[in-house]
Amino acid sequence: MDDLNCIEKATILVVDDTPDNLSLMAGLLKSRYHVRLANNGEKALQLARAKDPLDLILLDILMPGLSGYDVCKMLKADPATRHIPIIFLTAMTAPEEEKKGLEMGAIDFITKPVNPPIMLARVSTQLQVKAAADFVRDKNIYLEAEVQRRGRELAAIQDVTILAMASLAETRDNDTGNHIRRTQHYVRVLANQLCTHPRFSHFLNERIIDILFKSAPLHDIGKVGIPDRILLKPGRFEPHEFEIMKTHCKLGRDSIQHAEDQLGLDVEFLLYAKEIAYGHQEKWDGSGYPEGLAGDAIPISARLMAVADVYDALISRRVYKEGMPHEKAVAIITEGRGQHFDPDMVDAFLVVAEQFRAVALEFADSDEALAEKAKSLKVITG
Repeated sequence: MDDLNCIEKATILVVDDTPDNLSLMAGLLKSRYHVRLANNGEKALQLARAKDPLDLILLDILMPGLSGYDVCKMLKADPATRHIPIIFLTAMTAPEEEKKGLEMGAIDFITKPVNPPIMLARVSTQLQVKAAADFVRDKNIYLEAEVQRRGRELAAIQDVTILAMASLAETRDNDTGNHIRRTQHYVRVLANQLCTHPRFSHFLNERIIDILFKSAPLHDIGKVGIPDRILLKPGRFEPHEFEIMKTHCKLGRDSIQHAEDQLGLDVEFLLYAKEIAYGHQEKWDGSGYPEGLAGDAIPISARLMAVADVYDALISRRVYKEGMPHEKAVAIITEGRGQHFDPDMVDAFLVVAEQFRAVALEFADSDEALAEKAKSLKVITG
């Protein structure tokens, strides 16, 4: 009953250059529908494009100026009006004319003189079809918007969870919270520079770079499992202490894997988070840890993080050291080309070094934050 009421309130535009025909059609339709009239094609286009929507158009073909075919073609070419169903209402009875009209996009073809009951039945049928199509289209638009909203919400939840986990690790380390943000942006800058490089273009695209940006904060999550007496030690590690410290790579990867196992499905960005957590301390010449991987055996994601992490460690002031000048940090990374770092990544880093400096300045640690960090460390270690 609700659908019928909706259809009975539909708005129909009748287009005909003959006043008598307009009067006849208005008389037949006005008891059931809202009726608008146009005596030429130009007026029809104006009414069809007005704010108040039309539900159906009854369109004469032979008219001075724009013909019905012209009007139909223009309405179907306009995204704002292409969904309005058109029924040609004409004295032209040749089959080829009907074929032409239907191919042009009309949904029906009624010849004059009209049989009122038949005409009204065909109008009602097409309005029901339109109502169903509108319902499906509106439903799809709603569902698409809802999927996008929930996708944004899920992405936000992921980002907040990642940053919360990473920040938890940072509170137990000598690094500051902004280290997380800086390394994220270093990774993105370097990856963008390398995305057209022959060695990396097969892997680095916009989607993967976004995933790496999302994954990067988890690179040191394993430090949560390192005892305070080692993690917070301001001086050099003893050999046995360094061996314990090195386990943070495996601890990080395994903790992410455990979370993924509990979730019960594979999550793409966690794949790269595991690579970064486990492999960012590997060195190009095989002298790194935890596995002593060398060259291309080290995942690209981990090689990117190695450059980002070392640069930030060099330039950053800590409670136990002053930060290096940018130029000296660049020089040290350059010296590590082919030993600590992938040579092509160092070359790319040199191209974007000033962008690294800009990121460091944008997310610089304040003296107050550093002082608070020193105070908290003294409380923890005291």
